Amino acid sequence: MILPFLEMECWTLLCQPAVAMGISVFILAGLLVHCVFLVSIFDIYFSSPLVHGMTPQQTPLPPPAKRLVLFVADGLRADSLYKLNSNSTPPAPYLRILENNGSWGISHTRVPTESRPGHVALIAGFYEDVSAVAKGWKENPVEFDSVFNESKYTWSWGSPDILPMFAKGATGDHVYTFCYTAESEDFGAQDAAELDMWVFDHVKSFFNSSRSNQTLFSALNEEKVVLFLHLLGIDTNGHAHRPNSREYKENIKKVDEGIKEIALMIDNFYGNDGKTAFILTSDHGMTDWGTHGAGHPSETLTPLIVWGAGVNYPQRVSSQKFEDNLLKEWKLENLKRLDVNQADVAPLMASLIGVPFPLNSVGTLPLEYLNNSAHFKAESMFTNAVQIVEQFKVKMSQKRETTLSFLFTPFKPLSDSEQINYLKKARLYIQQQKYDEAISLCKTLINLALEGLSYYHTYDRLFLGLSIATSFVGWTTYVILVIIKTHTNLTKAVQTNNKESTVLFYGFAFVGMIIAFFLLIQTCPWTYYIYCLLPVPVWYAVVKELPVIQDLAANLLSHNMVQSVGFIFICILGIEILVFSFFYRSTLTLGLLVFAGWPVITQLWAQAKTNASIWTLLCVLLAIFPLMPVVGREPNIPLVIATGLLTLLISCFSLASLCKTKNKYRNKEDLKVYFYQMLSIALSTYVVSSTHDSLKNKQGLPLLNQIISWMTLVSSSVLPLLSSTFLIQRLFSILLSLMSTYLLLSTGYEALFPLVLSGLMFVWINMEQEALQRYGLSLKPKLAVFNFTYTTDITQFRQLHLDDVRRSFFFVFFIVTAFFGTGNIASVNSFDPASVYCFLTVFSPFMMGSLLLLKVVIPFVLVSCAFEAIQVTTQLSSKRYSKCYISASVRVSNLFCKNSELPNLNLSLKTKANQTRNPAQTKPSRSHCYFYLLLRFWFLFNDFYKLRNSFCTVK
Repeated sequence: MILPFLEMECWTLLCQPAVAMGISVFILAGLLVHCVFLVSIFDIYFSSPLVHGMTPQQTPLPPPAKRLVLFVADGLRADSLYKLNSNSTPPAPYLRILENNGSWGISHTRVPTESRPGHVALIAGFYEDVSAVAKGWKENPVEFDSVFNESKYTWSWGSPDILPMFAKGATGDHVYTFCYTAESEDFGAQDAAELDMWVFDHVKSFFNSSRSNQTLFSALNEEKVVLFLHLLGIDTNGHAHRPNSREYKENIKKVDEGIKEIALMIDNFYGNDGKTAFILTSDHGMTDWGTHGAGHPSETLTPLIVWGAGVNYPQRVSSQKFEDNLLKEWKLENLKRLDVNQADVAPLMASLIGVPFPLNSVGTLPLEYLNNSAHFKAESMFTNAVQIVEQFKVKMSQKRETTLSFLFTPFKPLSDSEQINYLKKARLYIQQQKYDEAISLCKTLINLALEGLSYYHTYDRLFLGLSIATSFVGWTTYVILVIIKTHTNLTKAVQTNNKESTVLFYGFAFVGMIIAFFLLIQTCPWTYYIYCLLPVPVWYAVVKELPVIQDLAANLLSHNMVQSVGFIFICILGIEILVFSFFYRSTLTLGLLVFAGWPVITQLWAQAKTNASIWTLLCVLLAIFPLMPVVGREPNIPLVIATGLLTLLISCFSLASLCKTKNKYRNKEDLKVYFYQMLSIALSTYVVSSTHDSLKNKQGLPLLNQIISWMTLVSSSVLPLLSSTFLIQRLFSILLSLMSTYLLLSTGYEALFPLVLSGLMFVWINMEQEALQRYGLSLKPKLAVFNFTYTTDITQFRQLHLDDVRRSFFFVFFIVTAFFGTGNIASVNSFDPASVYCFLTVFSPFMMGSLLLLKVVIPFVLVSCAFEAIQVTTQLSSKRYSKCYISASVRVSNLFCKNSELPNLNLSLKTKANQTRNPAQTKPSRSHCYFYLLLRFWFLFNDFYKLRNSFCTVK
């Protein structure tokens, strides 16, 4: 029912004549089209790589271990464990066991370096389905198999955010979880190491209680048993105190001692039977400033230490080469380092205890960790290859069933016959005891199968991407044509030929029917219909405006070619600066410095020297922020407090100025609101200072501070609505309300950012008033007495000029600056809870994420309010300007979409071990997608706001 409705609605809206299409219909059409664009990102790039229906594969030979103990030290960096202290002592003496009794290496994680994706890779062997982010990395959007599910029994202890997802995905009742309360995960607690002590204590109690519980004792003595200890304290201390802090290092030492006690206890419990394998690793690392989520080496390099039954002893080497040059620093250059990808740990665990490899695992068994016969290694590798080939066959079968035979292009390197040949040859090598050849052949087969999985997973990506790109270009073209036709004098009225219109309509309708027919016979998902049919009505609307295109071309050709080319070059250069700013924040500095010279270039300097001087100064000040380190790296609470006091000082000057004005420009109610907002700023400043001191003394978040913070957040959205309706006073009221919330969410220099940005916005409003004089508009309103609730005289509305294109570009540039100016990409992509400590300290992904997004949105609001003020005071119709800036935003977003298909440049690593191998390999970064969604919804929100204003003016 939904699909036909959307198709018909979109077709109906876009097929209306451009002149007849009202602003409300235009916005509704834009909303539908942009919703398709938004959803397409997830359907094309973030679809689940998982398939079902495979047969479990298990090594036929007896395993070396009966049980496995998995320690995951959440947030433990490789260098924090391996690097010696300043006094040449190891930070974890017991785990230095790798020098005598175990094998070691680096486990290379994948972006996003979060807890749930890391645990899924370790235990299930595949890289997380990205749609899990919609459930806070806690639930299973798609059920999957894991080592725990394949085990006879699994007992686990640790965080309620991690353990339940593996129990929910398990078949039968054999995966048991023991969790502390969610409230225990408090970043402001006295000692987060207590979380790990809780785990160790409960494991000891568990084994002690089993001696008096025969059922439990018997279960523990079964084969294929897994014991999982999730240790969250290190991660929590890293967030709260940073990885180089005393708390973080002491937590590592406590974990080392706890692991030693657990290992000795388990060995004693089983009578030192030598049938227990131990693995210590981490789900992700952490940056020096206490965040994770991105792809910095400190986040992606995690330790891996394996010892016990079936594990190789340390291998002495004279030399070994790695690009990171860390071995010498760690004093481990003579012990062979065995690096793996994080997903390789799952098949290693399965091989050690003899359970089937997880069905969806894409990991390759790291044979060098195994201390077993060549026959066992060959059989294990053969099982690994068959397990991955099974996934490939299911994926290929699914794609073949939904594609017409003459359109289906198989993955040629691994055809059906090739699969059989590889498997037969490998089995023959094993029978002939040519184990090295069998292993080599299996590795080749695994690599081909993984390539094939990626091939079929992205099989429709090009086709869907072209459909979306076609729609995007068509919609952009249509918006531009509507603007030119209805709001400029560049074209002349053209009589509509009804006969030609009818032929055109049926022609496009026929094309749509052909596309729908091909999709139907291939049983494609319903979303494919939307993506593939959307270009039809969009381009129909464009082709209907062909006379406008002809008039426009004739008009452009009549102008000076040099000027036209120069204008186009400047437009392209401006857009490229915006695109580069997505990857290099310093590009914004270059753009702002160019903006600083705008008054000089356009002769506005002579016309308004004071405003021009302030504009230049504020542009230069704002240009400093993109050159600063990203938010959170260098906390500076005194600077946040100073910003609050500066805001209060500015408020006092503004209040004094307001009190001197005539009574008709103010009233007592306005002054009350003003005082409330100043009080809110003062309270926010106090809360930031008080909360910081309380957390520093490990006293937790004071309840009073928490109440004030939430009340400030709520009031900040209400008080501006009660303030004066005079333009400048309302804008300043909005600034004060948003600053009170922004201060509570700030940890350093970024607190100054909205203050400088809003100052520039106030000057921008005045500068645009001066720019109007160039077009001979003498009815320039006085901003001090301009009341936006009065009905605007529509006879004073003007047509669009080229200068309006410049204004639209300014708006989009300031929007991008509002997001990237303080490195907010780090706040979204790398989890840093420090910004929300005034509101809560207990881990809550959705709540913390929402507050971080609010922090990002606040500068957006300031820029948008300024732009609305410019629109009103420059005597331009809401319809005209909204379409103008929609067009500008579409062009920038279009280029962004094309760039976002590249891997996130600032996350890519040069190490070979970090290269991705799973089917969902190439995706835009999470932070870029957040920004894209935010930008799109923000433009649409502004459209509806302007639409409301156009109908709801007060006389």
